[in-house]
Amino acid sequence: MAFDWKGKTAFVTGGAGFVGANLVSRLLSEGVFVVVLERDRTSPNSLDVLGLRGRVTVVTGSVDDLDLMERVLNEYQPQYVFHLAAQALVNAANRSPIATFEANIRGTYMLLEACRRTEPQAAVVVASSDKAYGSHATLPYSEDFPLQGIFPYDVSKSCTDLLARTYAITYDMPVAVTRSANIYGPGDVNLSRVIPGTIVSVLKGERPIIRSDGTPVREFIYVDDVADGYLTVAANIDKTKGEQFNFGSDEPVQILDLVNRVIDAAGKTGEIEPDVLLTTKIEREIDAQYLSGEKMRTKLGWRPTTGLDDGLAQTVAWYRENSAIFA
Repeated sequence: MAFDWKGKTAFVTGGAGFVGANLVSRLLSEGVFVVVLERDRTSPNSLDVLGLRGRVTVVTGSVDDLDLMERVLNEYQPQYVFHLAAQALVNAANRSPIATFEANIRGTYMLLEACRRTEPQAAVVVASSDKAYGSHATLPYSEDFPLQGIFPYDVSKSCTDLLARTYAITYDMPVAVTRSANIYGPGDVNLSRVIPGTIVSVLKGERPIIRSDGTPVREFIYVDDVADGYLTVAANIDKTKGEQFNFGSDEPVQILDLVNRVIDAAGKTGEIEPDVLLTTKIEREIDAQYLSGEKMRTKLGWRPTTGLDDGLAQTVAWYRENSAIFA
């Protein structure tokens, strides 16, 4: 029997961001009352471009504000908390590690501490990343691999993971962790990411830039599948508490191939070619990184339903329809 979300209350940190806003959209479609934490109102942001702001309750503030987190939890009494608030850009993390650690590490333990102090306790889904694993010679990464991030963003997600496990096990709290591959889809306003940046360039008739030599292998998962995965983990919190779950697509792809598939999805094959900046690999860049989705399949019966080419086609269509935002 499908889980009935209607009438539930959910608190989504980072709900104005790309993934958070798409999760909010899914929760609203399920009849959930949604409270969103937004640190700053930037323009454009995903909550606005997806037309969701007027349908949710927005709380302004930072996730590392313990008093604010306790107030929100006590005032709205959500049954579910989805923790997505984070500094999510790798290059920004390298430039500003302290700000990244404050948002991603301190923000996580402050939220979890607020959840620990609030009764009744909400079920918490903490969004981590495949970057938490760092680099491993064996592929694909499974949930029992050690967390060995080295670079600032990777370390922050490794710590996020460990903090969630600490609260789940030490305090017997209903906390689960998700580790997702690279997420793409409608509503992403951050054009520094490879898929939206490539789409916008191609739709403008410009050559998309590949900053590497194009050979690194990565995995990309459609945002609707990720939102569905979050709900699946939350709805089964009795089985998922204290555990970690990979969200992968089982479609690893070289970056050059990915960009060419975006060009094809935009109907520009033969007209536009990518501009590959490097002729050799970037020093210290992870050569290949992708996940095993076996645990989600075997434990929860879940797998993504959107293949890469279908997802790219839907994403290109959204950016074409909303091209004025990125003019």
